Amino acid sequence: MLEKQFFIPEPEEFIAAQPLTAALQTIKKERDEEICDVLAGRSQKLLIVVGPCSAHKSAPTLEYVARLGKLNEKLKEKLVIIPRIYTNKPRTKGVGYQGMFLQPDPEGAEDIARGIRSSRSLHLAAIEESGLTAADEMLYPENSAYVQDLLSYHVVGARSVENQLHRQVASGIDAPVGMKNPMSGNLSALMNSVFAAQNSQIFKYKNYQVRSNGNPYAHAILRGGVNGLGEDVPNYHYETVMQVAKIYAENDLKNPAVVIDCNHSNSGKQFQRQISIAEEVMKNRRADAEFKQLIKGFMIESFLVEGNQKHDDIFGCSITDPCLGWEDTERLLFQIAEQV
Repeated sequence: MLEKQFFIPEPEEFIAAQPLTAALQTIKKERDEEICDVLAGRSQKLLIVVGPCSAHKSAPTLEYVARLGKLNEKLKEKLVIIPRIYTNKPRTKGVGYQGMFLQPDPEGAEDIARGIRSSRSLHLAAIEESGLTAADEMLYPENSAYVQDLLSYHVVGARSVENQLHRQVASGIDAPVGMKNPMSGNLSALMNSVFAAQNSQIFKYKNYQVRSNGNPYAHAILRGGVNGLGEDVPNYHYETVMQVAKIYAENDLKNPAVVIDCNHSNSGKQFQRQISIAEEVMKNRRADAEFKQLIKGFMIESFLVEGNQKHDDIFGCSITDPCLGWEDTERLLFQIAEQV
């Protein structure tokens, strides 16, 4: 049984209350075009989607993003840095911490409307602080409408990518959407999701029948998989990436692109391994022209302080998955940029 608690206004009301200024709209337009140019092969830069597993508090997230903005100025000729600001990120088991989107009110009761305002405030402040528009995860398809005007990159996660509504909503977003391979690691399921997102769809969304135009910048993110024994199976190696290239070609998909997620099942959540994973992928880019053409960037989990924590005692340390610390992140991004 579902108990109705609160009415949540339509996205337009939140957007009107917390709008993008004209200056920020210009930044977003330029950033959207820059990211699309990389995915389409019109630019030889690499995308770097980087940030904490979960943006659980504004202050450390904004300090981190401010550092990214300064780093972007140094590396912008080679990299397009996209802050990872995941405001919807829950714990894996789906209970307990549910991300910034579900905020407690002053009396401690869960308040989604308050969470939406907090999420919009964080994304707006991040753009103002750094000049960089961010990535967020489309955990719940209906929630994406509340921040869609602020984001330059959307991600459909491994547990959602086989869901039809996620695929359909991705087909109607006017910005790039990265589709992660499912937890099984099944490449056919992944590429079916990319195909669905790239094509026009007619579907029910809220109380309307809607039609999407298809999203030509929907693309694959390889994050590794988990086998029947619960063991992590990496999929960033050369052979797997070339299998994805073959599926792209066989299905005549637009803008073939792969982003490598350096953490999750590729690293076995051993966060320091993200460095060696990026190094191997860059080595393969140098060795093979087709591989280089397909690999468009990396997703890296990183925060101010390395590792993670059970309780929110350390400023800028993840409360969900473990992350690289700032010094290692900065060093890694310079290394990647030198090899582009």
